[in-house]
Amino acid sequence: MPTTNQMFAMPQNRPTCVIFNPAAGRGQARRLIKRLRREFAHELDLRPTRHPGHAIELAQAAATEGYPIVAAAGGDGTVHEVANGILRAERPETLFSVWPIGSANDYAFALGVKPWWKKGAVARLEERFVDVGTVQGGGKNVYYVNCMGVGFNGAVTLEARRITWLRGMPLYGLATLKALWKHFGQPVLHVTYDEHVRETPTLALSANLGQREGNFPITPAGRLDDGWFDCVQAGPLTRWQALQLLPKMATGTLAADRPNLWLGRCRKVRIKSPTPLRVHVDGEFFCQPEEGIAELAIELLQGRLKVLAGAR
Repeated sequence: MPTTNQMFAMPQNRPTCVIFNPAAGRGQARRLIKRLRREFAHELDLRPTRHPGHAIELAQAAATEGYPIVAAAGGDGTVHEVANGILRAERPETLFSVWPIGSANDYAFALGVKPWWKKGAVARLEERFVDVGTVQGGGKNVYYVNCMGVGFNGAVTLEARRITWLRGMPLYGLATLKALWKHFGQPVLHVTYDEHVRETPTLALSANLGQREGNFPITPAGRLDDGWFDCVQAGPLTRWQALQLLPKMATGTLAADRPNLWLGRCRKVRIKSPTPLRVHVDGEFFCQPEEGIAELAIELLQGRLKVLAGAR
């Protein structure tokens, strides 16, 4: 019969700093961390977050202290902050590990990482270098590792945060419907994709590294290590046309031949808007309209982050 540790084996056996959000997964994080403390008390440094932005500080400190592995145990918000902390530490040898305990777990999906601690799960992981995006605007500069959305996308994030009784696709589906009703602006954006310029009324714009954004496979061809952003720009659209796109968003079958939908790939994006923008990165707000940011510069940094990803 296997021992306890064989049944509950971590996907790595090197000193690891685990940064966790105690509130993640509606109690899952607390239960997992309690179990980890019992089983691996001498092998892990467990550091809880106490406020927004705290995971950035903890991850930067852990990478600077020389931990070979820094793990994010939580949802995409925790993943975003821990990745930013590691990148700010400028320690490229630090290995980033994701333990998915959130509502969407979009980055874990892109990495091919599943909850390895669940019964019967097997962790088959490998080290890999993946791409990172940066967003600059209004004097701010933030890294992102999975997705970036402008306009309606940010409104969906806003509504999702107000819904506390759902998770996964149902949560983001309802948030999308609420955003369609309450936030339907289409400013004329001047967008430069590398050297290609588009100027059109825009409901939503994404420049993604992975496949999913808010649980929807918006860019199903996205790969974290291919050196490209996969982009979608939608608009002009009526509410009815936008509603008709939802099933295709949910199944990853958006068509590139629609006149009000542009799909493409690039390494740099420049955005100028006549009105202040709402922007999310990895599901966290980069800016809200009240901040007055109307210009963005987005750039891809190829192979900048070392991660533990599902074996190919």
